[in-house]
Amino acid sequence: MRRILTWATLALVTPIAVLGIYLGFLQASGNFHEVVPGQLYRSAQPTPGQLEHYIQRYGIKTVINLRGPSEQKWYRDEVATTSRLAIQHLDFRMTASHQLSDGESEELIALMKDAPKPLLIHCKAGADRTGLASVIYLQQLAGVDEETAEWQLSPLYGHVALPFLRAYAMDRSWLSLEHLLGIET
Repeated sequence: MRRILTWATLALVTPIAVLGIYLGFLQASGNFHEVVPGQLYRSAQPTPGQLEHYIQRYGIKTVINLRGPSEQKWYRDEVATTSRLAIQHLDFRMTASHQLSDGESEELIALMKDAPKPLLIHCKAGADRTGLASVIYLQQLAGVDEETAEWQLSPLYGHVALPFLRAYAMDRSWLSLEHLLGIET
């Protein structure tokens, strides 16, 4: 009986530990990913050094900050870096715990459509808000099928879609936008 309990505990704890290690790796690495080569990149909140590297390596022309303007140092550093490198910096305030209204979703689509490319979009962790923006971009602007686009809101990028978690608001936002646009499956 003891052996069964040991194996059952290991079977339960191991996947949770692996997920935790992976999510930690995403954060340590900046959660930077190429979404559409030459058009869209996504990340967690970049340091000034990371931001400069992304701009120079990928030719980023616009940074879209999904955290909104702030008085904090990260924001001042980001604006200073984009200003020094003559890169457009746009703010779009959203939170991972609140569903976007239809109007906000349409505003985000227009912002991404009109901004000079390539874009770098980011939030704090690069998982939830950035995931939603990436799904929207892929499906609405890059012409990628819905099923493929939806992978941007997945554990691959640190997003965990469980209805009892606060970040599930991003999944509800996408479902609402699908309904609005008539693209439900």
